[in-house]
Amino acid sequence: MMRSLYAAVSGLKNHQVKMDVIGNNVANVNTTGFKRSRVTFSTMLSQTLKGASTPNNTGTPASGGTNPVQIGLGVSLGSIDQIMTQGSSQSTGNPTDMMIEGSGYFVLTTDGTDRVYTRSGAFTLDGEGYLVDPGSGAQVLDTNDEAIHIDFDTYSSYSIDGTGVITGIRIDTGEGEPIDTNTGIAIAKFSNDAGLTSLGGSFYQVSNNSGPAIVYGDGASEGPYLAGTKLIVSAVEMSNVDLSTEFTDMITAQRGFQANSRVITVSDTLLEELINLKR
Repeated sequence: MMRSLYAAVSGLKNHQVKMDVIGNNVANVNTTGFKRSRVTFSTMLSQTLKGASTPNNTGTPASGGTNPVQIGLGVSLGSIDQIMTQGSSQSTGNPTDMMIEGSGYFVLTTDGTDRVYTRSGAFTLDGEGYLVDPGSGAQVLDTNDEAIHIDFDTYSSYSIDGTGVITGIRIDTGEGEPIDTNTGIAIAKFSNDAGLTSLGGSFYQVSNNSGPAIVYGDGASEGPYLAGTKLIVSAVEMSNVDLSTEFTDMITAQRGFQANSRVITVSDTLLEELINLKR
């Protein structure tokens, strides 16, 4: 059977994967904290018809070397990479909304024992005063690895500064003080952000290639936030999807799919001619 037929089939399959990724990017264009993905292709094995030869300049007669003669057998999926660049900010006016300017992730727990990470800082307070993700109920953790809690029997109001320290105004004295001494909102960093595993719900978890989470913040063992990282309150980070880029990638994926479809059609025509040699 023609090699071109199967090579083109591999092209169809992998361009479909690229379209799937583009479709997911476009669908999440307004998802807070979403990070776009990209697809890269790589070549499949090549069939060697003739190997390379070594030049022979000492023999009689002398001969030059020749390159290998190979036929490629199609395309394979190289990788699907997460692009962890900063998204644009959107002001909300909500005092529990937070955006990380710079690298890092909020640390949350869904059941008290697990740890998940997110760039989406659209948080709220639940009925008991815990800072949570409103979609899942996951609790936001501080640098002591404890759920952040604001006691409204003690504090009449609160504020969050750029270093993650939460200051409460006491009901009895009217004076401000940190709601927890030597602690603040935790921000975790990884040596390889793109290696994190996406869980859905805008959450990530540690993978074998992300490296361990290193937590920074007020009271953390690693110290305060690194230079270039701070919290912006009453704002959230939007998706980093660029529609112009996605539509351009969509056009190239569509044309690649069409070109591979055309190769299949032509290969089928050649096979038909071969079959019709004997009538």
